[in-house]
Amino acid sequence: MATQSSHIPMIIFFVIALFCFISNSNARLLSEKLTWKRLIIVDQSGKGNYMKIQDAIDAVPSNNVDSTLILVKPGIYKEKLIVPEDKPFIMLSGRNALNTTITWDDSGDIFTSPTLSVFASDFVARYLTIQNTYGPGAKAVALRVTSERADFFACRIISYQDTLLDERGSHFYSNCYIEGGTDFICGNGASLFRKCRIHSVSDQNGAITAQRRMKLEEDTGFYFVDCKVTGIKSCTLGRPWGPHSRVVFIRSYLSNVVNPHGWDDWGKPSTHSSVYYGEYKCYGPGANRSNRVQWSQSLSNEEATTLITKTTISSKIRIKH
Repeated sequence: MATQSSHIPMIIFFVIALFCFISNSNARLLSEKLTWKRLIIVDQSGKGNYMKIQDAIDAVPSNNVDSTLILVKPGIYKEKLIVPEDKPFIMLSGRNALNTTITWDDSGDIFTSPTLSVFASDFVARYLTIQNTYGPGAKAVALRVTSERADFFACRIISYQDTLLDERGSHFYSNCYIEGGTDFICGNGASLFRKCRIHSVSDQNGAITAQRRMKLEEDTGFYFVDCKVTGIKSCTLGRPWGPHSRVVFIRSYLSNVVNPHGWDDWGKPSTHSSVYYGEYKCYGPGANRSNRVQWSQSLSNEEATTLITKTTISSKIRIKH
């Protein structure tokens, strides 16, 4: 049984509730113009401001201080995108993730392969599919987030190995679909996943998470609340990229694809006393803890209440209006 404290960072999130869609598209566009200080439209048909998403990002001034909505019209955008550090306060938004896709097929390195890399703080993405189509056989990141604060709403994030590199910062993923086969949610962020579907395409007990907390005093970890874990064959909930790896599943549905042992030590038995892997009131056929590894934890009501209180308030993003 891991012995470290269950204390986690105070990930305080402010609700972003200003962006509800209006049924009439013209009224919706007018609402967006009134809400944002800068509106940039990307449309492959040529009817917007730009035809490429990266051109729209590049058009945002350096050291940006104005809330900027980059509205992406439906289409398949074959681009490798970077949101640089000096361009905060951007929302990148489609209107339906099923018809608005950003795609690339790079591989080999987690830092250079991402389809979308986010370095800017106070970034929001919504209603987009972000994918790396390389497939099995190499590291192929779809989304890299190295941002102090970033939120993702109703996005589809798809690859196979290292799909989501949640590298560092405080991030919030709400109602997202995340798919992969090996270590497909990895990094050392302090991140909350709320009502997300986590889908494993591994057929050999591939790990869902590879959290990289290196030191006991680091306030990082992955927290899954009210999520759903599904897959095609078998997977584990996580393995330690860092010796103090921290991952918690709370009130989440675990299907029968979850291995009865639950967690993998990556061949590093020395981490048994240092990792923090916890579960609380999870349900479904994969939630049975009778055969779980002894170095994972079944959280008490008190521990879970503390975690839920600190991780389910809402988003920390500070988009200016």
